[in-house]
Amino acid sequence: MRHFALLLLLATACTLRPLPSSPPGSPGNPPGSDPTAPPADPGPWAPQPEKPAVLNVPNPTAPAQPPAPPVRPISLLVGGDVTVGHHYQTYFDEQVGKGRTREEMFAYGFKEVKAVADAADLFLVNLECPFTEGGEKLPKNFNFRARPEFVNTLLAGGVDVVSLANNHLMDYGPQGLVDTLMTLEQAKIPYFGAGRTLAEARRPALVTVGGVRFAFLGYFFLGSRNIEPRQVYATETTPGVAGHFSDVAEMERMLREDILAAKARADVVLPFFHWGIESTYAPQPYQLQLARAAIEAGAAGVLGSHPHVLQAMELHQGAPAIYSLGNFVFGGNWNPRDKRSALLKARFSPGGYLSSELIPLRTDRYPEFPMQPTVVTGTEAEEVLRLLAQSSAALPRMLPELEPYRSASPLP
Repeated sequence: MRHFALLLLLATACTLRPLPSSPPGSPGNPPGSDPTAPPADPGPWAPQPEKPAVLNVPNPTAPAQPPAPPVRPISLLVGGDVTVGHHYQTYFDEQVGKGRTREEMFAYGFKEVKAVADAADLFLVNLECPFTEGGEKLPKNFNFRARPEFVNTLLAGGVDVVSLANNHLMDYGPQGLVDTLMTLEQAKIPYFGAGRTLAEARRPALVTVGGVRFAFLGYFFLGSRNIEPRQVYATETTPGVAGHFSDVAEMERMLREDILAAKARADVVLPFFHWGIESTYAPQPYQLQLARAAIEAGAAGVLGSHPHVLQAMELHQGAPAIYSLGNFVFGGNWNPRDKRSALLKARFSPGGYLSSELIPLRTDRYPEFPMQPTVVTGTEAEEVLRLLAQSSAALPRMLPELEPYRSASPLP
């Protein structure tokens, strides 16, 4: 598993004990006493003779104390949409029926990227399905869910943190959401972006790795093109995901408030959005607005998913805005038309973002290996990076890693 210690921060209150009051009294010598006689015992409450001040002068012969070691950069690996239900669950059951072990199949989805995950300090994905066998199906276009045992897929893949702010977490209503939270809590996988109330859904996941404190926030927002039921969103009294149904101004207000609060508790604040239009490679104006507002409010970067394809990536005021990482271990589609995807590996210090690299992926090798992403190299990797560079060309400054591919020939 991980070579680092993952600590969830718990709010603690610490109070200092007051020092005891100075004892009263100042007896002195009574008149007429013999000054040569030994002084009488003044008792326990007498003031002690004042001691000379001790200057804190360094001892040149004492060995110098070594300075505290600097906090090393922490690497965060981020993947896109993960659905271990629907077709993924069907494929799992078929393969187990043919004699493959359950342990082998739990490891199947992340098998080809496990080495990359193990090399990072922290691994984050968007979990786009509830873990439940109950609940009432929400009326909508597509409904995903996975049996709670499929949390073992995340554990086998080395996933450390999940975003729940998406349009499928509430596919089986409040019961599905509560089952998911309980399943993740039992597996000790931190989550964010959903909760039993809006206040809980807006609460960050606080994770400390190697001395760097991370705060992750999650939101689902589709602007004026939202076709999802309003029940998806949490309210003051009902469960759901964080975000807003359509008002970008209200979404930005919520975002700024949450970032400000999170910065008081963490070094690195990262919002993860579920947004944009499916199968489009360019971000919508509201995505640009919210990402830049987040960074200007103090976020160390912005992450995104939902379109099921890669979208543009930019650097704004020294922080990355990743608009969509595309599909990852995605059981919502047996054979996606566009199989280009990527992992983001970003490095952070307590001061914020340092650098990043992009790891090109192919989402699957259907029909032999459906829903199993694999790292690609050579011309296939270059095609992924060229797609990202061309999608980012209209932005003020694309992610520096994409600059070498800016002048490449247009993709067919």
